[in-house]
Amino acid sequence: MRFTRVTLFFVAFIITLGFYELARSFLAEVAPQTYQATEEVMVDTANLLAEIVTKDVRGHDFQPEELRNAFAGAHGRVLEALIFKHLKRKVGIHAYLTDVKGVVIFDSDGGRREGQDLSQKLDVSRTLAGHYGARSSKENVDDPNGSVLFVAAPVGNPAMPEGVLTVYKPQADVLPLVYERRRIIYTACGLIGGGILILIIAVFLWLFHPLGKITAYARAIERGERPSRPKLGIGREVNTLANALDSMRAALEGRQYAERYIQTLTHEMKSPLAAIRGAAELLDEEMPVAARKRFIENIRAETARSERLINRLLELSAIEGRASLEVRDELDFHAIVAGAIDQTRPMAELAGVTLELQSGTVPARLRGDAYILRAAVTNLLENAIDFSPRDGVVNIAVLVSDKNVVLAIRDHGPGIPDYAREKIFERFYSLRHHTSKRKGTGLGLTLVRETAELHSGTITLELADGGGTRATLTLPLA
Repeated sequence: MRFTRVTLFFVAFIITLGFYELARSFLAEVAPQTYQATEEVMVDTANLLAEIVTKDVRGHDFQPEELRNAFAGAHGRVLEALIFKHLKRKVGIHAYLTDVKGVVIFDSDGGRREGQDLSQKLDVSRTLAGHYGARSSKENVDDPNGSVLFVAAPVGNPAMPEGVLTVYKPQADVLPLVYERRRIIYTACGLIGGGILILIIAVFLWLFHPLGKITAYARAIERGERPSRPKLGIGREVNTLANALDSMRAALEGRQYAERYIQTLTHEMKSPLAAIRGAAELLDEEMPVAARKRFIENIRAETARSERLINRLLELSAIEGRASLEVRDELDFHAIVAGAIDQTRPMAELAGVTLELQSGTVPARLRGDAYILRAAVTNLLENAIDFSPRDGVVNIAVLVSDKNVVLAIRDHGPGIPDYAREKIFERFYSLRHHTSKRKGTGLGLTLVRETAELHSGTITLELADGGGTRATLTLPLA
């Protein structure tokens, strides 16, 4: 998973770097290409005007007023030219004309250059020398966008010009087109790069995020928990993997479950069977009536213990192999507790223990399996009865809060020793009863814990004030 994330990071980094270089290359070419296109048009304009004035310059009959009026009229026009979303409203081109010595004899910009010697300027000097002349110069050094583009054309014979006509245009007229083309490049690269980034994120969320959930699910199973199958969305691949993992889990748990319980039943039944066999063999011999009665009682006790062990294993097997409850019925918890009390009352009477129920009138509706819940409550009651002294009392209370129903069962026995608190819910861990001196099956509290987990609840055992043990089973309401 970490390798995949690192790979995705490098893919995203390479794509981002590639788009950055691509955008940088395009942006670097925007201004030069725009200026080249502008210069190409200015070359045509300069040569066209040069051809117009050639006859007058050659005949020494050039009248600047006519050309001046033409430029003034053009500059006075209000345009509505929409060029690449840039609205052009006025003519931005000017021109000046020099004689064969490079002295300006006409300037459309109010005549401000007339009389100046521009023979050293590149546009004029190169054109007079028979070459292509152009330059870019700043008119205002304080303005970063104050450059002016100059393009010249020879008047008369290009090899021996009789003058130079230069058209010039402020760079600021072209900048809106440059900015617009840059904006288009930024937008395009942003949309494409963002789309690829969103696609990478979507792939990560679609595949790898569910894989993380499946990994957490598998680790929870490994820890012996009962996690519900994670919601993975509609991705076919990850759901196929989750189904396969779920099926494998069920198959492995079923196989291990059967093996574990066969081994457990075999091991736990050895002791009572050996005691029964030994007692039965001794009964064949002549012995006092009191001894015979003791051995018969031993056979009965071990038979009851075996029966109880098998019943507990059957009850536990009904829930321990489940990852969740397939069916959840709406139940009245008061009725479940009442049924468990009726079931354990004969046992309590034999032990000389009184069961006292404190149950309110607030409904306690929850969703779950009635059989499993009743078995859990019965085990808690039997456990409390077993560890209660004769003529003792087992207090039972059912409390309802906004979200939970709480069953509290308190006995007045010796309580749980400190060394047993961390092991009390382990399978087959049991304390010796203080009256019979026999151990229980060690499965009752395990069954209660499994029941609580299946119903999204909790079970705790703690020392009660004044002695004894308090068992608290908390379950969510429907």
